Amino acid sequence: MRAYELMLLLNPELEEEALEAVIQKTTDIVTSRNGEIENIDRWGKRKLAYEVKDYTEGFYVVIRFKADNEATTEVDRVLKITEEVLRFLLVRKDHE
Repeated sequence: MRAYELMLLLNPELEEEALEAVIQKTTDIVTSRNGEIENIDRWGKRKLAYEVKDYTEGFYVVIRFKADNEATTEVDRVLKITEEVLRFLLVRKDHE
């Protein structure tokens, strides 16, 4: 398994339950494919440097996990079609 870091930029108008649902859905994809969630860091609502889909703020979440390629492919596919996600960035971490 390889280490990954996923940064999510979520719709700032979401209720707390909806935010948690998106985070839970993402972590469920990883764990259902034998991945391990290491850390979930909720940065909260931040002002954006430029507008993204007509929003000037976004809710940031960083998820660190270990998984195989199958899990990351599915996370990428699902996040692309999830309306609550404004942007996301999935990067493989080098050995630390």
